[in-house]
Amino acid sequence: MTPTRIAILFSLLHPAALAAHENEISLTTQGDMTCIASNGVPDHEMGRFPNPANPNAFREQTLRFCFPTDPELSNTVTEGLMTVGVSVTGVPIRPYTAGYYDPNGRRNLGATPSDWRQQAMHDPRSLGMDAQNGHVDRSGLYHYHAVSSDLMADQEGSLLGYAPDGFEIRYSPSTAISSWQLRSGTRSSAPGGAYDGSFEEDFEYMAGSGTLDECNGGMVDGTYTYFATDSYPYFPRCFKGEVNPRFMTRR
Repeated sequence: MTPTRIAILFSLLHPAALAAHENEISLTTQGDMTCIASNGVPDHEMGRFPNPANPNAFREQTLRFCFPTDPELSNTVTEGLMTVGVSVTGVPIRPYTAGYYDPNGRRNLGATPSDWRQQAMHDPRSLGMDAQNGHVDRSGLYHYHAVSSDLMADQEGSLLGYAPDGFEIRYSPSTAISSWQLRSGTRSSAPGGAYDGSFEEDFEYMAGSGTLDECNGGMVDGTYTYFATDSYPYFPRCFKGEVNPRFMTRR
């Protein structure tokens, strides 16, 4: 969808929201890289920010996402990226949170990393997410933690965005099924309690339990493709191609 069509559609659906923010996006090719530049505004109406659960105010950004134009599988798997993709409308995909179990307090969350990281979609309301599974961080950056229904409703196919290694991220809930499953039993260390999906570590990869691999990907017509899913991990969390280490930049 072109930026002009995005702006027209957005204005028809959400005239009041457009008065404040309008999606701006451009696509260029530089050498062997494709780059998406955007102002970080989605092509759908956002929730209210700040809100009672999220004190952060949205701010337009100057974002740039660059990834290989012709991605290729590599011999290594890359993990640990905070920004795991960009939507076709220029909004970052960031499924992780900055919240961890705090061993020095009650069963709450602190900013100090521990072995137990908060899993965003277990209780999205506690993070002040809107109806599109997005919210705003301290820098004013709006980003997705799971699939936006409005984003996909505006697309003519299943393409949702691109990963840092250039492979496509698609959404096909009837055929692409995660192989990550909730562990059974109880946690052997603090915070204790049953595995209920509160933390990233509550899940484990079980090969063959779904149609996707450990990176939420698979081959489609001979091309490796990542998928967004309606269950954990929601988006790819590891990457099998050559990742651009400066995938997302902003000014």
